[in-house]
Amino acid sequence: MLEYKRILFENDEYVTTIKTPRRIFPSLYFYLLHVVRIVYCSNRQAAKNIYDDVKWVNSSIDIITGLEKTGVRLHVTGINNIKKVEGPVIFVSNHMSILETFAFPSLIHPIKKVVYVMKEELTRFPLFGKVSSARDPIIVGRDNPREDLMTVLNGGSERIAKGKSVIIFPQRTRSDKFDQAAFNTLGIKLAKRNNVPVIPVAIVTDAWGKGNLLKDFGRIDPNKEVKICFGEPITIKGNGNEEHQKTIEFILNKFKEWGRNDLIATSEA
Repeated sequence: MLEYKRILFENDEYVTTIKTPRRIFPSLYFYLLHVVRIVYCSNRQAAKNIYDDVKWVNSSIDIITGLEKTGVRLHVTGINNIKKVEGPVIFVSNHMSILETFAFPSLIHPIKKVVYVMKEELTRFPLFGKVSSARDPIIVGRDNPREDLMTVLNGGSERIAKGKSVIIFPQRTRSDKFDQAAFNTLGIKLAKRNNVPVIPVAIVTDAWGKGNLLKDFGRIDPNKEVKICFGEPITIKGNGNEEHQKTIEFILNKFKEWGRNDLIATSEA
């Protein structure tokens, strides 16, 4: 039986309950006291080939706990929707920051084994490269979209055949705004090919900003609440166009419900 440090996924909803003092320099506090230690330990474990499921989930929980101790509040809903499907699914999410990349393992992996579709450059990154490579990602580049499509379809099918679910960020790169024109149908295509459902995910994670020099180390803003919502599973029928639109509408509607219309590209607001 796998043992995790702290259960975030037992109920349908998770809300931060940790009360913290106001940090004078929240970004420095978070990076120096939490991220450096967690990433260093994870990389050492990955280098020794011992960065297994439990260690991955627990390091994800450590990141979330570090954010909460910095003053960032999380509100996660729809966790029971992950449990409604037997077997693998495709998680299709908007992409705002590195926060969701760290957070998803602790929310999803104890319920469904999961892998990421990941850009090749992340596997070579000095800080996260070994960790990223250790979790059996589906690796794509940026130069040849058609080649990437086949890589995801073939690699995703292999993982699904092994009982693993797949997380896809169709925007391909992080963005402060949600632009549905940049939200491709790759997740829908993979789900259709393997006859598995899609679970749409709406996130607001701009509490962890993008940095100017180092993209992954931006400003931490405790005044912004992190929102994550897992939607109802969607079965793909026909060519998948309707289901793709449902996924987009789910994300847009959540932004509006959360009062974050500012995150929707102007033409769609």
